[in-house]
Amino acid sequence: MQPLRIVIADNESIIRMDLRELLEEAGHTVVGEAADGLKAVELVRKHRPDLVIMDIKMPEMDGISAAKIISNEKLAPVLLLTAYSQKEIVEKAKESGVLAYLVKPIKETNLFPAMEIALSRFQEFMELERELEEVKNSLETRKVLDRAKGILMDAYNLTESEAYRRIQQYSMSKRKSIREVAQAIVEAATRKR
Repeated sequence: MQPLRIVIADNESIIRMDLRELLEEAGHTVVGEAADGLKAVELVRKHRPDLVIMDIKMPEMDGISAAKIISNEKLAPVLLLTAYSQKEIVEKAKESGVLAYLVKPIKETNLFPAMEIALSRFQEFMELERELEEVKNSLETRKVLDRAKGILMDAYNLTESEAYRRIQQYSMSKRKSIREVAQAIVEAATRKR
């Protein structure tokens, strides 16, 4: 595993110290430590770490609530630590977007594989999100392009392929994307009404 920048959050200073030592011996850098969930979220926003290792039970804001904020803002993968393995806590952790979950006491043999899984899942989610955004953009482009072709077909008595060719040629001559040209055609036609 490549060296990571990590934020640790646990209300017990001894656990934070042990975790820091374990992580630093493995070549990682702890960029921030917090004793409560609010401070953890603040540190994650500030430092943009590669990973967050956080306890569930903390003052101010618990780890599950903090993890949900971090996950919703897509700031970093979260690995939750807890002394509890009750089903309801595991369910809440899953709902918060946590990517890995470890029950204390933390052992090196469990920690590093869990870190790798959290990182891997986070990268997969980010890639899926990027692909979804591309699909959305492609669909939006398709919609506006179809409307623009329809407008040109009606206005100039063109076939669909002729209308597309005109949009394409204008796009190349003006160095604008096909979507920009199509959007301009639709907007111009809308203003004329």
